[in-house]
Amino acid sequence: MNQHVSENHLPVEDVEQQPKGRGMRFTLNGALWSLQALWGFFFAGSGFGKVLLYDDALYATAPQAVAWYAAVPQSLIVLIGILEVLGGIGLILPAMTGVRPNLAPLAAAGLTLTMILAAGFHIMRGEYELVPANLLLGGVAAFIAVGRWKLRPIAPSIITTSRVLKSFAVVVALALLAFAPTWFTMTNAQF
Repeated sequence: MNQHVSENHLPVEDVEQQPKGRGMRFTLNGALWSLQALWGFFFAGSGFGKVLLYDDALYATAPQAVAWYAAVPQSLIVLIGILEVLGGIGLILPAMTGVRPNLAPLAAAGLTLTMILAAGFHIMRGEYELVPANLLLGGVAAFIAVGRWKLRPIAPSIITTSRVLKSFAVVVALALLAFAPTWFTMTNAQF
């Protein structure tokens, strides 16, 4: 065992140095961030499509594309959409800014509950082919909730210019990659 004397003159064991590689390595924090981004964009985009159904003309044609819309009141679909958009954004922005990062696991828990209720709804309607997607989406949202609540929570931090700019970039990306294509598809598609 090699020892050397530290600056405060106490013996310290030499620690083997790991080679400093530039390779990618899997971390729980990295996996959670990746899932938060993917699920955040998915739910924000999916929810935005439901929010657009506030328009009576879109709502009238929607059941041709998604059969279960015919079984749900227009206001409930729009409410589900609003909750999904907020949940999707909540997976990303509070953690990214460091402002109330504990909202991220709460958003994930809310999305988990939404998917559990959706699975129950589809089971009652005999739409068993839709249940696996609900379970997958809800299961990953639950993993994010547990991961950010217990395993790898994000500590609150001060707002910096860098964090604000990154958050603004995420909002712009959501608008361009999720909201705009959804709006264009729903307002221009013929079902």
